[in-house]
Amino acid sequence: MKVDFFIEFGGNKADYNAVVARVKEIWKADGKLMKDLESVEIYYKPEENMCYYVINEDQKGSFEA
Repeated sequence: MKVDFFIEFGGNKADYNAVVARVKEIWKADGKLMKDLESVEIYYKPEENMCYYVINEDQKGSFEA
């Protein structure tokens, strides 16, 4: 089953799959292995069109959705 999940607010839109893929890209770009990715928390602020993330409870960052 394929599921597409979007969040829209105030003219901004975030695609769940694209946001998760971006976090994984950031992780790999740092030279880390996918098997070491244990947890991801993602917070989308539609009023800012920004995603904030926490990987493995210690690596934090953000990017435009």
